[in-house]
Amino acid sequence: MSTVAITAADINKLRQMTGAGMMDCRKALTETNGDFEAAIDWLRKKGAKVAALRGDREAKEGVVLAKTTADNKTGIALCVSCETDFVSKNADFVAFAQSIIDAAVGANVKSIDELNTVAINGAKIADLVNDKLASIGEKIGITKFERIDADYVASYIHGANRIGVLVGFSKAASAEAGKDVAMQIAAMNPVAVDANSVPAATVERERAIVTEQIKNDPKMAGKPDEMINKIAEGKLNAFFKESTLTSQPFVKDSGKSVGDYLKSIDGDLKVTEFKRVALG
Repeated sequence: MSTVAITAADINKLRQMTGAGMMDCRKALTETNGDFEAAIDWLRKKGAKVAALRGDREAKEGVVLAKTTADNKTGIALCVSCETDFVSKNADFVAFAQSIIDAAVGANVKSIDELNTVAINGAKIADLVNDKLASIGEKIGITKFERIDADYVASYIHGANRIGVLVGFSKAASAEAGKDVAMQIAAMNPVAVDANSVPAATVERERAIVTEQIKNDPKMAGKPDEMINKIAEGKLNAFFKESTLTSQPFVKDSGKSVGDYLKSIDGDLKVTEFKRVALG
């Protein structure tokens, strides 16, 4: 039995994260002792349709920006968060966020801590953030920071500064190709570049979930483990096709995969890594 008191706020939070029903969320949190990640897995194992499988929901409101250096060798994406969309849509706040990413790229920073020490017109960014907090009356901060270094980096901002994407390529690519792949990442939110680059922990997590789903299917009652494992591997391969960038259907031409699209441009062009920063 759970030793953690499950509150209405907890249940609502899980509902917002997953789109699952109230009673299912209560049961999931109870069964997992209030662990939200485990509760999401519990829901999926029971066959619930879960809206959010990855953590894009930390920043409720704010401005997401992505920018590369002039030589396209480095890209930075970040989120300057706030509490309301009234502030996030304010032109002064957007300009404030833009000044921060300009400073980040200009100073070649590698972390939020380093960025906070960078000066804009003689004032450290950490102090400017505190001043902005005091002036607008909302909690704000630089809550997400990503960086890519590659032979060629493309950047893309989607949806009125709600998603920022960086894509690293193995060699120089056209601006159009960079934008096309970045738009794919913004829209489809892949977990990795390809099946080989999916973290082992993610693979095992998905394998456990699909295996449990199969075992819970009444039609599979009494079936041998060998059959269950074979079906699970098939479902895992379907997960890779749906959730890894190069295997996904290309959003601008569903008749080909993203990998096919890259080959049509240049047989040697590869995506080496990507970063996606999003508001919740």
